[in-house]
Amino acid sequence: MARFDLVIFDCDGVVVDSERIVHEVFGAFIRSLGAELDDARMNELFLGRRLADCLAIVAGITGRTPPPDALDRYRAERDRVLREQVQPVEGIREVLATLRVPYCIASSGDHDKMRITLGATQLLPLFAGRLFSATEVPRGKPAPDVFLLAAERMGAEPGRTAVIEDSVNGVLAGCAAGMTVFGFAGLIAAEQLAAAGAAETFTAMRELPALLA
Repeated sequence: MARFDLVIFDCDGVVVDSERIVHEVFGAFIRSLGAELDDARMNELFLGRRLADCLAIVAGITGRTPPPDALDRYRAERDRVLREQVQPVEGIREVLATLRVPYCIASSGDHDKMRITLGATQLLPLFAGRLFSATEVPRGKPAPDVFLLAAERMGAEPGRTAVIEDSVNGVLAGCAAGMTVFGFAGLIAAEQLAAAGAAETFTAMRELPALLA
């Protein structure tokens, strides 16, 4: 891994297998607000984005501002379901054990959500002090802000940083930061991640160490 000084992981869908869980809860939430979207359109619009940006998109679709308590109700239901159901992405522990360079997480999710999912999967100690959220920066993904923040805090140059992402917005953000992006194809097809700028794509976490090397 001599070509990288830092590996930045997205959290949802890359470290914890939470995307499908959240997708179902968020789908029910936006339907309650009057937005009827199929799965493909939901992934296109929302995957990899900050919750605040997602709500702004929903308001644009429905033409109505969500009720003041809507966000709190959604977060409470999302967090309840995540605590009950979330699992680590298969192979992520083994991958982290192979890394010989520093690593961290840079997520569109807030810190509370990361602590819930990483805590429930017993992964939180592996990322202690190395969690960065798009809520800390002016712009969320697909802007590069959260990745640049993570690299700065971790003391790495963007050109020497690898990003592991599973969404088009995340890939766009990593590329905009001047980093090398590896696309983990799950909810989003490898072809779409490559088209967004991923240098390599893969479908099983065990493939990642060889790609990084």
